[in-house]
Amino acid sequence: MRMTVAALTVALGLSVAGLACSGSPTAPSQSGNLRLMITDTPFEEATALHVTFTEVKAHRADGAGGWLTVPFAGDPAPTTRTCNLKKLEEAFDILGVAALDAGQYTQLRLVVESAKIYFGGTAIDGPACATTLAAPSGTGVTSETLEIPSGEVKLIHPFELAGNGSTTIELDFDGDQSVRQTGNGRYRMTPVIKILAVKTSA
Repeated sequence: MRMTVAALTVALGLSVAGLACSGSPTAPSQSGNLRLMITDTPFEEATALHVTFTEVKAHRADGAGGWLTVPFAGDPAPTTRTCNLKKLEEAFDILGVAALDAGQYTQLRLVVESAKIYFGGTAIDGPACATTLAAPSGTGVTSETLEIPSGEVKLIHPFELAGNGSTTIELDFDGDQSVRQTGNGRYRMTPVIKILAVKTSA
């Protein structure tokens, strides 16, 4: 059976349309760099206040990715990061950095696993944040492990991570507001963390 020119034209049109719908590649998703910096208003009475983080995550607004992990700074990235809040007064250090899918994000989640406060002695020279930190040295050093009823902190602060760009979020861990001495002479921590600024760059 011979096909007419009109019928052949229609058939070819349908074939091309089908290929356009089913075979066209999807554009790759872009990523952006997220950098979390941390500073502090420290607990004034202490020589050192070591706080250990075990998790930092960012939440995608569209729900496609859900909670995405922000690895701690280091190569390779460690599973924890400890910061001496006393060394972060009027200074910043890197908490985490990641290349994540570009788009809108709604909040951050941080988990503080443990904290230890030191009195007396002299703080050891070195970075404010690292995988592990040394205790103060000298005579008369005492320490106390803080009770942490809940170390999870959610910071609801929408921000956009631009494709091929960088977003820096500055966090303030308020040690003075976070630490309280209980009636039995022990210390308790309820982490008070807030977002100071969100800065973007191309």
